[in-house]
Amino acid sequence: MENLHKLLKKEGYKKIKFKVSKTQHLLIKAKVNGILGDFILDTGASNSCIGFDSVDYFNIIAKDSPTKAAGAGGTGMYTQMATNNLLQLSHWKTTDFSLVIFDMSHVNLALQQYNAKAVHGIIGADILLQGKAIIDYYNHYFYLK
Repeated sequence: MENLHKLLKKEGYKKIKFKVSKTQHLLIKAKVNGILGDFILDTGASNSCIGFDSVDYFNIIAKDSPTKAAGAGGTGMYTQMATNNLLQLSHWKTTDFSLVIFDMSHVNLALQQYNAKAVHGIIGADILLQGKAIIDYYNHYFYLK
């Protein structure tokens, strides 16, 4: 797979490491507004999000949103929105990063039941699509352009 890395590097992709948790989630480190946090990389999540309890931690300005969230935790969940944030994943970054903010306690409760570490949020398909993501599950890397 070293050839894959060289090819993608030539094409302008940045290599980002992930870990696989006990629960089979892909875990990554990300900086939001310059502050490091723990996130799940979730190809099935349409938008990237954080929990209400992480708003102050990441210095985010949240605004009410008419949109209701739906996911593994249920449907019709109250949300807020935060725009114009900085996201950095290793050496890849974007300066106009929007986040959905909602109650992630059900996610962290499920992780806790498996003695897994809590996360601040989820990096979803919005970022994977923007960065033209390629995921190398075998070597635990993903690439963004």
